[in-house]
Amino acid sequence: MSAKILEIKNERLNEKYYKIDHESGLSIYAFPKEGYKSSFAVYGADFGSINTHFISDGQEIISPDGIAHYLEHKLFESEDGDAFVKYAATGANANAYTSFEKTCYLFSCSTNLEENLRILLGFVNQPYFTEETVAKEQGIIGQEIRMYDDSPDWRVMFNMLGGMYHNHPVRVDIAGTVESIAEITPEKLYECYNSFYTPENMALCVAGNVDVDMLVRLADELVKKGGAKSVRKIFPDEPKTVAKKYVEQIFPVSAPMFYLGFKSDGSVRLDERKAAACEVMLFALASNSSALYEELMNKGLINESFAYEHLEGPAYNGVSFCGESKDPKAVAEIIKRYISDMRENGLDADEFEIAKRATYAEYAAALNSVAAIGNALISCAFTGRELFKTIDEIASLKIEDANEMLRFLLDPENCTLSVIKGGEQ
Repeated sequence: MSAKILEIKNERLNEKYYKIDHESGLSIYAFPKEGYKSSFAVYGADFGSINTHFISDGQEIISPDGIAHYLEHKLFESEDGDAFVKYAATGANANAYTSFEKTCYLFSCSTNLEENLRILLGFVNQPYFTEETVAKEQGIIGQEIRMYDDSPDWRVMFNMLGGMYHNHPVRVDIAGTVESIAEITPEKLYECYNSFYTPENMALCVAGNVDVDMLVRLADELVKKGGAKSVRKIFPDEPKTVAKKYVEQIFPVSAPMFYLGFKSDGSVRLDERKAAACEVMLFALASNSSALYEELMNKGLINESFAYEHLEGPAYNGVSFCGESKDPKAVAEIIKRYISDMRENGLDADEFEIAKRATYAEYAAALNSVAAIGNALISCAFTGRELFKTIDEIASLKIEDANEMLRFLLDPENCTLSVIKGGEQ
């Protein structure tokens, strides 16, 4: 097979990587790091927990909740053994995860990169599902679901998402429920696998001690062309307003926990500049060097667990703030007050410049980690962004860009507060 190789350079950072458009349809990203002995690889499918309703080659399919996560588990098993056993023999450290929008299989290693890539491409590209093995997994994943049901950190977040969204499947647990996974069959797994695990819908990202020619040669050998399906993901209509302003659950916790979620327009996907503006804006607003953080800490309302996150994916968009607090409602009111003030008056210019420099430094520092590079590239592969362009946009960002994203993402009248309080359930 042939491949088109594009070199992508950043003169300011003195870094480069390669985007390889393989003839099979697979997108491959190689980020060589001179002098590095370690490598990190991630092989991902643009298929996550929210993709339970889709049309594949003209056929409408509605899958059980949790099927993407179930499929992730089952792919590690094949007729010739468990992939984790094979990785153990090579010395690699392997893992996998399913998020709302993607499923990724990854490993890190100091030696045997080509052998480990053969293992990775081998088990992901060769599904093996039987009635017996699928039934066996139900008990294992059922235990995992119960574990998450008993996790206050997990529940406070999903209670927030359930309060923010009326219909969007982002409100549903990634692993599904014990009842939904009972509906999963080998046929349903193959149905999802054949629709989404095609080269055109996947990406392979490798960073560290990696050779581009070796990657192309492996793809020629192990990634087969053909079998691509026409797939359209379907999402339900979602009102712009939150479903509930407040959600509370009693749990045996030592301190109350909260998640405050702001809902924005999910139909808007952020380009590199808007994504950069979002990160800088949130740093200026809520990092541990911000005025908001200082006030909350001085009043004893938060501790070091306080954090924020941009929640973004297909047909959903928003921001969350979370942590422990003796008075979550007071925290929420102070955050909303700061947001209202900044929406009216704009971010402080000095705080914006500090945030811009700090965010740029974080991105530049992350390029020293092969795992950070690999995870950033797989994210870019499925959002359509380019890594270096995002970094360059941070450097050239104007305060007006950040203020625009603040007004777009943070509406103090359109948010959900989720609280978990101590006590008997």
